Amino acid sequence: MAEVEIGLGKSARRAYGLGDISLVPSRRTRDPEDIDLSWEIDAFSFDLPIMAAAMDSVVSPTSAVSIGQLGGVGVLALEGLWTRFDDPEPLLAEIAGLDVRTFVCNSSTPNQSSPS
Repeated sequence: MAEVEIGLGKSARRAYGLGDISLVPSRRTRDPEDIDLSWEIDAFSFDLPIMAAAMDSVVSPTSAVSIGQLGGVGVLALEGLWTRFDDPEPLLAEIAGLDVRTFVCNSSTPNQSSPS
């Protein structure tokens, strides 16, 4: 894997996001038994190539455990509702019930419309 210089004597390996790669059909069919999707972070190995985002709207403790049992990584937001409160369900229900216009504010940023 190619090394990229990122500073004074420091380098990093190139990483790719979903927008950087494309999967195209091959002329050959692969046997699922011949494919290895496992990956590593430092000394930790994972069977499933999934890392769920550290956002309350994406990962709950229950889903993090389920993803982990399947072989992936479910990351909890340390400053999110799930980690700051013993029972965040009432707060999440309150947030879900709020009107979207409550969160829209006027901004001087171009291409943003003000609420009507």
